[in-house]
Amino acid sequence: MTDLQKQYKRVKLACYAGSFSMAVVANLPPILFLTFRSLYGIGFAQLGLLVSLNFFTQLGVDLILSFFSHRLDLKKTVKTMPYLTVLGFLLYALLPWLFPRYAFLGLVTGTVIFSASSGLGEVLLSPVIAAIPAKDPDREMSRLHSFFAWGTIPVVILSTLYLLIFGSSAWPLLMLFAALIPLTALILFAGAEIPPMKTPGKATGVLKYLKNGGFWLCVAVIFLGGGAELIMEQWASGYLESTLGIQKVWGDVLGVAFFGAMMGLGRSFYAQKGRSVYNAVRFGFLGAALCYLLAAVTPYPWLGLLAAAATGLCVSMLWPGSLTIASDRFPAGGVFLYAMMAAGGDLGASLAPQAVGVITDLSMVTPVMIALSEKLALKPEQLGMRLGMLLGMILCLAAFPMVVTLGKKEKMILTN
Repeated sequence: MTDLQKQYKRVKLACYAGSFSMAVVANLPPILFLTFRSLYGIGFAQLGLLVSLNFFTQLGVDLILSFFSHRLDLKKTVKTMPYLTVLGFLLYALLPWLFPRYAFLGLVTGTVIFSASSGLGEVLLSPVIAAIPAKDPDREMSRLHSFFAWGTIPVVILSTLYLLIFGSSAWPLLMLFAALIPLTALILFAGAEIPPMKTPGKATGVLKYLKNGGFWLCVAVIFLGGGAELIMEQWASGYLESTLGIQKVWGDVLGVAFFGAMMGLGRSFYAQKGRSVYNAVRFGFLGAALCYLLAAVTPYPWLGLLAAAATGLCVSMLWPGSLTIASDRFPAGGVFLYAMMAAGGDLGASLAPQAVGVITDLSMVTPVMIALSEKLALKPEQLGMRLGMLLGMILCLAAFPMVVTLGKKEKMILTN
């Protein structure tokens, strides 16, 4: 193995650790929310604000990198990412413990810092992997994103077991243990040579992309794909408990863990055997639409659980596949392209789950919805959750013709 190959291997491992760290950022804080409420008296509105801060911080980083990446030293920025994650985790754990009267302020501080790091990871890890010479770059992209999916499972299960065994008051130590993951990425990145990444030479260079309909079609696809992925990921537990009567603890573990496991399997399988990213994304949207339809209509708990798990498999390639399609069509877009795609995906991943919550809330206060739930022999909350699953189906069906159009245009480019 040459020195260059060793460097590339180290960079890949660092990116994988960075992707795993992003899974911790996404999944561990929400598990601790009820602990914060019981220990520090933090209200639900404040907890919801932490979620919003996470999203808007990541979206802000996406947009900043979209237009100003040409002014940054991207190699140093990539290596800064795990430092921020470790710092965010430390402050998140220690400030509420040291200053319990100002616990919420400490949580806000930590959230903003590790969310900024996660935003950097969304934008920069993919172009780093794309910049490494590879026989099958789309497989490498899928492998990178599989670490996020696989990271969800141990985070959910191990943190749940930790809190059961050691009690909620021991949560700061859990965050410190979690900081070992970005610390690993920090060490790996420290000794790695980051490959050069493409980016427009100046801000005005992005205008040609902003005027291109195909570019916005790619953004729309990842927007819908992000929404389709996060609806089930965030609402699987609530859907299984409220609609199908599965006990909460099992809904928390099985709903999230099964979904994450199947998503990880899908991405890992494509990394080993995948051939056509267009087919993977097309059939992913169709399969997810069928899963959401099944989840919306089935009265059987076991079938609903299978639908939730199968959704994880179907949506597994929607995000990394959309990135690959976009980079294939716009190879010179570089970091700007990945930043805009991340912004589109983040926006869909935020708005779609929120829409399910709005639909469910409306179903419990709207006379028409209440009457419909009575006619269907459902509780209003159950009707709202099932309608939310139908929203997931609609997003997938809306994206399918877009991917077909992108595939046709790609064939035209290849044959000319």
